[in-house]
Amino acid sequence: MFRIGLCQMKGSFDKKESMEIAGRFVREAADGGADIISLPEMWNCPYSNDYFREYAEPADGETVGFLSALAAELGIYLIGGSIPELDGGKVYNTSFSFDRSGNIIGRHRKVHLFDIDVEGGIRFMESDTLTAGSEMTVIDTEYCPVGVAICYDVRFPEWFRKMTLAGAKLIVLPAAFNMTTGPAHWDMTMKARALDNQVYFAANSPARDEEGPYQAYGGSCVVDPWGQFIAHADEKECIVYGDIDLDRVEAVRQQLPLLKHRREELY
Repeated sequence: MFRIGLCQMKGSFDKKESMEIAGRFVREAADGGADIISLPEMWNCPYSNDYFREYAEPADGETVGFLSALAAELGIYLIGGSIPELDGGKVYNTSFSFDRSGNIIGRHRKVHLFDIDVEGGIRFMESDTLTAGSEMTVIDTEYCPVGVAICYDVRFPEWFRKMTLAGAKLIVLPAAFNMTTGPAHWDMTMKARALDNQVYFAANSPARDEEGPYQAYGGSCVVDPWGQFIAHADEKECIVYGDIDLDRVEAVRQQLPLLKHRREELY
């Protein structure tokens, strides 16, 4: 049994202030007994194509250094939400993960870019600024392998089955659904990914900022392998805790052996 803490926070237009806010949330989550702590998507940058390149940093930049030091200070596993990463002139939506000593143990670049145009809703084209990643990320922890993906990746169930087959029993998703897709799809999508793969699924949203350029839905949550919420936030700033029982994963997989019943010769 171990505990995950999801920091549902609002960032700032001031990157240093965002780091201060993140530090407060992560320390509080550690005080609350969380062994693995996550931050939301694009927490150090306004979620807008207008800002991604301006705020982007290389992997050895200020924000990654801050996250590394924070993980080492608190002795926790830290999944650093996501930040705009600059690499060779390209900008990626990237999640860096750290072990208890502050070492980088995972770097996930968002594979599926959020290019949508919903009639009567929202139009957003991440590909105007961002470049897609191409690698799956499953990090090793002392508890179990943990999958990491970012927001729109969750719309592609094959990606999460691949993580599960690679051994993931917990998947963490920094994600910023909006006020069109959030009310329609957030809860059912997070439950479906947990249920399909019989894993714990932890989705970490930013808190909703009514004054910001992008309205996040919120609703950070932890779903168990049976597809039930064990923790769920509203839209406000908070920390969501979930106790992860790996025996529960094995019990569900034995009672309903979906993974064993796959017909690999057919699909």
